[in-house]
Amino acid sequence: MRTKVAVLGSGNIGTDLMIKLLRLSETLEMTAMAGIDPGSDGLARARRLGVATTADGARGLVALDGFADVEIVFDATSARAHLSNEAVLRPYGKTLIDLTPAAIGPYVVPAVNLDEHLAAGDIGNVNMVTCGGQATIPVVAAVSRSAPVPYAEIVASIASKSAGPGTRANIDEFTETTSRAVERVGGAARGKALIVLNPAEPPLIMRDTVLCLVDAPDAATREAIRSSVEEMVASVARYVPGYRLKQPVQVTPVPADQPVHTLAGAATVTHQVSVFLEVEGAAHYLPAYAGNLDIMTSAAIAVAERIAVARGGLLKEARS
Repeated sequence: MRTKVAVLGSGNIGTDLMIKLLRLSETLEMTAMAGIDPGSDGLARARRLGVATTADGARGLVALDGFADVEIVFDATSARAHLSNEAVLRPYGKTLIDLTPAAIGPYVVPAVNLDEHLAAGDIGNVNMVTCGGQATIPVVAAVSRSAPVPYAEIVASIASKSAGPGTRANIDEFTETTSRAVERVGGAARGKALIVLNPAEPPLIMRDTVLCLVDAPDAATREAIRSSVEEMVASVARYVPGYRLKQPVQVTPVPADQPVHTLAGAATVTHQVSVFLEVEGAAHYLPAYAGNLDIMTSAAIAVAERIAVARGGLLKEARS
């Protein structure tokens, strides 16, 4: 039996989530979509696909027939809206997978720390960080497991056309949440995050740059960094097929006269690691250039599927 799920938010991310769930997931059953705009394309599509809908947001979702059977709710609204949505849903004991930068719950990046949170049972409100975080934090984590990272900087460049009202409303939270997650999940001593809305026509697919300052004086460590990043990229690509390296991992010496202490403090820095990524969307709802949406929805579904499988295993153990 599949785990019943619902989606809050009928915009670009919520609609892409719904379509992925309906087309691809053998573990999750899409049962309801809640929005606040009765005329939204997402709600119209949901109705045509036989999904229960409401235009009364989280409160409307709670009032729908069958809500009691929903176990997981994806929140694809905005950071501010998630605060009120969480308060409405908290009494019902649902698992919330938060695709906004609200960060009420722990940061989760599937390829990096999902197992850790599942083992701890820390899955009541799971925060998916940001699109830039999902794309770049795995790389920072891959570098930091091979060498100390006093400073890491990520730059996410997305097509302006792929940034809807919700994404634009979250810009400030994006930089704050991603920077913190680069440190807490990625393992950098200090993290910095930037986002660029690229107005180019035709729109370009998502591009991400990861720069890490490291202490890697020997060749073996530098080779370990390259191998670690390549392995991590392959891990992410298992649930985000359009995720890939744009060029080989670069590990270059930091010139002696370069003032890296302004970024890394008193830590020893010998090299800079430069990683260039691109994320091509699967085009389930929006064009392929919207890789920023695709990586968020794909990662969120990967988390939900693992939670559902883990719960199924626990139930089987309890029954036996």
